[in-house]
Amino acid sequence: MHLNPYGEYAVLLAASLANEWPADRAAIEERTLSMGMTMVFPPESDDHERVREVIDDWLEIVDEDDPAERARILNDQMAEAAAYPRLTNHDGEGWHLHYRDDVASLPFVLRAIITVGTSLHLVTRGMDRLGRCEASPCTNVVVDITRNGRQRFCSVRCANRAAVRRHRARASA
Repeated sequence: MHLNPYGEYAVLLAASLANEWPADRAAIEERTLSMGMTMVFPPESDDHERVREVIDDWLEIVDEDDPAERARILNDQMAEAAAYPRLTNHDGEGWHLHYRDDVASLPFVLRAIITVGTSLHLVTRGMDRLGRCEASPCTNVVVDITRNGRQRFCSVRCANRAAVRRHRARASA
């Protein structure tokens, strides 16, 4: 699995899992593979629950508005799973960096790639480029990967819903 320069893969994977939680471990693995991860891991009986903990912990980062506190939480989470970067070549991916120990555990690897990817995304794009959709009542995670850094909605549907609400509010005023 490659982490692109902005950590987008990992952050988008985390948002996908948070916004649409898979029903079981097989669905988590299917999601990771569909989003570009090439590695599979031996199933453990508690993988589904442990990956849910990874995502719930990650949502603490999403929901923290203060950049310094967001960084502290993220650093604490990276300390649990991330390791010194090293070159590796597996699964026909070519040489790339891993930011984790070689632990054959889906939850462990997801914690490592999600936290490191999130940190790369925030330091290269901006500490404010992660949050929740602004279209009430939606609470989906928004990973802002736009050039101008102004993405506020999780989807076109939510953006349109908010625009209609603003239009109706102006029309009734």
